Amino acid sequence: MDEARLSEYPFLTKAAEYVAGMDSTIDEILVSRGYDTARSRAKSRLIQAIKGEITKEDLGLNIPELIELLSYPIARILVSCIDDAFLVRRYALAEAKFANSKLEKEDDNILTEIGRDFNINASIAEKGFKIHFTDYIRGAAGMRALKWKLVNRRLESGYVNITREQYARLLQEAIRARIIKALPLDVPDMFCQAMADDIKEIRTCLEEIKKEFDEEGFGEVEPGDFPPCIVHLLSSAQGGVNLAHSARFALTSFLLNIGLSVDQVVQMFNVSPDFNEEMTHYQVDHIAGSTGTSYKPPSCTTMITYGNCYNKDEICRNIGHPLSYYRKKKKIQQEKPAESAMPESTKPEGTIDGNSGVKKLDIKNKR
Repeated sequence: MDEARLSEYPFLTKAAEYVAGMDSTIDEILVSRGYDTARSRAKSRLIQAIKGEITKEDLGLNIPELIELLSYPIARILVSCIDDAFLVRRYALAEAKFANSKLEKEDDNILTEIGRDFNINASIAEKGFKIHFTDYIRGAAGMRALKWKLVNRRLESGYVNITREQYARLLQEAIRARIIKALPLDVPDMFCQAMADDIKEIRTCLEEIKKEFDEEGFGEVEPGDFPPCIVHLLSSAQGGVNLAHSARFALTSFLLNIGLSVDQVVQMFNVSPDFNEEMTHYQVDHIAGSTGTSYKPPSCTTMITYGNCYNKDEICRNIGHPLSYYRKKKKIQQEKPAESAMPESTKPEGTIDGNSGVKKLDIKNKR
């Protein structure tokens, strides 16, 4: 691939080799005035990623190819200096989507070449691509939609036929996974100090987005504000009921997203009939994001599909997600008079154990 194409796909092995073979050292790239535009583009890549989408429009569509190529490793250094898990996930996803916007228009031969860089061996077929089922399973492992399950694909002699768009989507996931796996880099302090002003600006943007998306949590955990479905599932778990996989996932992801730690959630299941602390910890840790992808709870539609929707109330009628219910209920409670002035019968029934932070709910027979 030439410099132009490598600038489009800077995460490829050949792109890294090209940059490593340049005469300029990393020190020069990070401090020399000659690379001001590359550093500016790197900062913009990150700020755009934090906001949701990387484009070239902020610096003009005609960014020199070398500048675009160099901005990628500089951006990775900036991410590593900040060393924030939320930033890593958001940056990796934005870079992968940015690449996908070009992959979908790419020549078929180039797509297969890019695939080989990720050990995905595909061949051009009549209506797209043909890929071995082992490569397909590995590539689609991070896809949660049912259409990506191998059982929903036609298998012929060990190969799966997919469209160009689907192949580009598999490559997008491979790109995202590669970027996440490699970050953060072990960056010398002097590199971070050299870009302190850029790092400060990026951190400011990051904190603003975190507040907007409530990434830091929902404040003090209030079990009395849980949606009815979560109350039911939590009651069942604490009562020793062996929950179905979909129910465990819904409960676990909800609790993690409102601020409980992995250890606290694991304790929720210690009365389950098949409780295995090591396995449970591994599963909860995975949902929390140990592999680079943290999960949100299923939507209300998905909860209904899997039979995990229980005891709908008036709030449920106007929302579409368990986390939306929790936010709305908390807001309603905050707008009410102080709890001390509330009648005893209207107070939330859940509390948080002061030592462990684990929820203790008084929800007897409320299934």
